[in-house]
Amino acid sequence: MTIYDIFLAPFADYGFMRRALIACLCLGLGSGPIGVFLMLRRMSLMGDAMSHAVLPGAAIGYLIAGSLSLTAMGLGGLVAGLSVALLSGLVSRMTVLQEDASFASFYLTSLALGVLIVSLRGSNIDLLHVLFGTILAIDAPALYQIGAITSVTLLALAIIYRPLVMECFDPGFLRAVGGRGPVYHFLLLLLVVLNLVASFQALGTLMAVGLMMLPAAVAQLWSRSLPAMMAIATATAAVSGYIGLIASYHLEFASGPTIIITASLIYGFSILFAPSGLARRFFPRPHLRG
Repeated sequence: MTIYDIFLAPFADYGFMRRALIACLCLGLGSGPIGVFLMLRRMSLMGDAMSHAVLPGAAIGYLIAGSLSLTAMGLGGLVAGLSVALLSGLVSRMTVLQEDASFASFYLTSLALGVLIVSLRGSNIDLLHVLFGTILAIDAPALYQIGAITSVTLLALAIIYRPLVMECFDPGFLRAVGGRGPVYHFLLLLLVVLNLVASFQALGTLMAVGLMMLPAAVAQLWSRSLPAMMAIATATAAVSGYIGLIASYHLEFASGPTIIITASLIYGFSILFAPSGLARRFFPRPHLRG
């Protein structure tokens, strides 16, 4: 096969491959920077918990629509994710539980409830679609919704970028100057939920956080500048989507897991060869002598 047959023909010949690639690019643009902020705030696992929290809302949307309607499931997932975020924050402030403990409790409940709701009405195939996504089945309305969420995310980050950075690095100073840190914390959680809803439609609830946290981890290994980290995370997510789709097409693998595995391979390469990786630690460069 020629280079064209390997890297370009699948997207030139099939519309579903083009839509899947555009969805991956949009998810990278929105989820990559959000993942960087979550990692800086040491909330990486909270993103995974939130990805499972959208499941009961998506399941209720599935029941109401009577089919795998991405719009109904997306709206249901948004409501469920925001509800879990608000309830977890409320519980952590009114009890002795920390926020991560309350998130874990609500996410386990949400995951079990969502699987139960889908299994009561749907088939095993429907449950697999909800859990693992159907990125090759992305249609034009779903693509518009993903693009709209990405646009809202980028616009919101542009507006709240400076206070959000301050809230990540020095929340005490932000409180001292009356910066309303909890407001920006909630806005960040809102953006997390929005991007998880977009990723859920493509990758399912079990892997929705993959294009959010793996590229962010790669970016942290390669850079210490926040703008550079956001750019690297976005590029890593986009490259993972492109290579994952190409590999899944030629090897006849499931597309969603292949995309996440590709991002994991990039992460493994970065662990070894990035400036903060193991190779630099165990094989340091000799210092220049005058």
